[in-house]
Amino acid sequence: MAVVYVARSAALTKWASDVGQGKHIFKLGVAADNDEAKAAIDAGWAGESDWRLIHSQEVPDLDEEAVIERLMRKEKVIDPTYYPKLKGASGVFRITLTNVQNSLLVAKAMSADEPLIDVKVKPKDIGEYMIRNALPSPS
Repeated sequence: MAVVYVARSAALTKWASDVGQGKHIFKLGVAADNDEAKAAIDAGWAGESDWRLIHSQEVPDLDEEAVIERLMRKEKVIDPTYYPKLKGASGVFRITLTNVQNSLLVAKAMSADEPLIDVKVKPKDIGEYMIRNALPSPS
């Protein structure tokens, strides 16, 4: 079983905000297991070492490029060749909060138990949204 994970760096978020990419920057990746995911996050990307795991999910074996390509249909990936700071780190996404809020509102609307009120998006919600949109739909 592979692990799809979402990580975030406060320092990279500050840099992205300074260069006009916004403050909702997350890294999507795939690892063989939880230990490999933890090792990758600890090693960091883009010269930053303050990466933290936001959300992870075990899935059948998947290719990281395919997962990133699926999420690119919904969200904007930051091109590592255009921004030298990223140093070739693939899977760094700029997430649009409106898309995450809409997804949460639709989920609430489908559930009869919860009232439709404005939702406050948390990083874990963003992680779940990214993984849900990156995985192939169940058939």
